[in-house]
Amino acid sequence: MEENTNENPTENSAQDPADETVAATETSEGEGLLVDAARAVGAALGKASGAVGGSEEGETPSAQKRRRQEKVGLVTSDKMQKTVVVRVERQVRHRKYKRYIRRRTKFMAHDEVGAHIGDIVRIMETRPMSARKRWRVVEIVQKAR
Repeated sequence: MEENTNENPTENSAQDPADETVAATETSEGEGLLVDAARAVGAALGKASGAVGGSEEGETPSAQKRRRQEKVGLVTSDKMQKTVVVRVERQVRHRKYKRYIRRRTKFMAHDEVGAHIGDIVRIMETRPMSARKRWRVVEIVQKAR
């Protein structure tokens, strides 16, 4: 029976390297190499799981949170509860006539600060709070006169 196991090269090659590494680790430095090998395996597993799950250590700049957009505008309505309508004006150059035109955009913003009609406020982009409300009032820049 012993001759059959020696004749099969696949079984011997699978058993020999494992026996040699265990013997080498035990004889050369005792537990030191085993601990180092375990740490190396653990580090490799950590890197693999980090790549799958998204590690925090080596994040790329594109994976970082982007800065939220901020705008300054005039409160035109405060009739709703904890919501104000903010009118933001911007100047756009006309394509054909090359003159600057004022464009207005209305944003619904969540208001915990307590802004009223006529106040100039700074609003910041945020998570959707309702069907049309995706902004929140950060501060009142100037109170209404």
